[in-house]
Amino acid sequence: MDLLCNAYSNASDNEEEEEESAKQPRPENFTPPNSKRLKPDNPFTHTKTQNPLSGSTQFPALHIEAPVPGRYVSKRERALLGSQPTAPDPNPDALLLTTSPVFGSISDSDVPRDIKSLLRNKAKKGRAQLGQMPQRMSVPLSRHTKAVNALHWSPTHAHLLASASMDQTICIWNVWSSDQKVARVLNFHNAAIKDVKWSGQGLFVLSCGYDSSSKLVDVERGIETQVFKEDQVVSVVKFHPDNFNLFVSGGSKGGLRLWDVRNGKVVHEYVRGHNPILDVEFTTNGKQIISSSDVSGCNLSENSIVVWDVSRQVPLSNQVYVEAYTCPCVRCHTFEPFFVAQSNGNYIAIFSSIPPFKLNKYKRYESHGVSGFPIKCVFSVDGEKLVSGSSDGSIYFYDYRSSELVRKIKAYEQACIDIAIHPSIPNVIASCSWNGEVSVFE
Repeated sequence: MDLLCNAYSNASDNEEEEEESAKQPRPENFTPPNSKRLKPDNPFTHTKTQNPLSGSTQFPALHIEAPVPGRYVSKRERALLGSQPTAPDPNPDALLLTTSPVFGSISDSDVPRDIKSLLRNKAKKGRAQLGQMPQRMSVPLSRHTKAVNALHWSPTHAHLLASASMDQTICIWNVWSSDQKVARVLNFHNAAIKDVKWSGQGLFVLSCGYDSSSKLVDVERGIETQVFKEDQVVSVVKFHPDNFNLFVSGGSKGGLRLWDVRNGKVVHEYVRGHNPILDVEFTTNGKQIISSSDVSGCNLSENSIVVWDVSRQVPLSNQVYVEAYTCPCVRCHTFEPFFVAQSNGNYIAIFSSIPPFKLNKYKRYESHGVSGFPIKCVFSVDGEKLVSGSSDGSIYFYDYRSSELVRKIKAYEQACIDIAIHPSIPNVIASCSWNGEVSVFE
């Protein structure tokens, strides 16, 4: 044994160790390590990394017991072992993740007082503005370098607006910030982005695009939390109105899937044809899904609009709209049992959301001979107005009851791709265009 000790030890190491031990005071509550506490079947248990203590209470690494019983470890070797990186945490949430650039604050601390008052007292002051319509552009937002495909206001943090672009980025806008309006730039997709939606649970956005995936991102931390891979270009996503753990996605191969974000798996799949899905919408009660498909490549007009039973995964009707036009957008009324579909026939059709989902042949929203055709539409908060973006770069306001055109705003030189009405301030809308512009009107 003496020969082994002499062979593996170093006199200078032992002398330095004794000198340092004499200089360093031993903690009052110091307890020598007891080898009996170690589990005999796993001698490495005691080397597991614990939560770090503060700098004043951490013990030096040289007091750690040798990992192999019976073998002497010199000071230099212990220092070398202490400098080695620890094993990665098996919890994937603890892994290093790529974060998005941070440009400004997402809080409303620098939002003007009058705007903040409207955001926080929407039930009182917002109600008085239900009948008002936007008059002019108030906030231009410039960051995207290519066409912007989708917009969505945050339902929980109403000063934040998300925009998805063909330049592969999502911008989170702090719209009324006096300092920096671009709060986050999310660049987790490696292809053009088609759609973006805020979750009703916290600061999360769900996006999809040409990289055949949907992604859930924590906006506050700028971290991608989940990826939902598919075998198709994903063109549209929509959260369930009552359960934000569920969302539906539609894509280029006609696939319509209901996902659960808690386990990242498909709950239901709705299959009818192979025509690309253009838009999806949950009915107000969340029991049906309305999907619109591109039927321009076939002679049959059926399956242009299909109403699905969410739980039974069966189509309740696939002959809702039998005209030979594609409908790029479907939207349910705020509270009444109706939905509209923007048709490439240069008008907006109205349907009942109650079986048998009949088309109203006597009422529709005409474009009044405008050279452009409607692309996206949305109902106002009170349901009295229908706002539509057009290929001629204009925004049209219709009276829902009479279907008459009541106002037109020329917004862009190129097509107006999407419209988003503010959830708290009814006379504020956001719009985006094919040339990458994002604008807020009030």
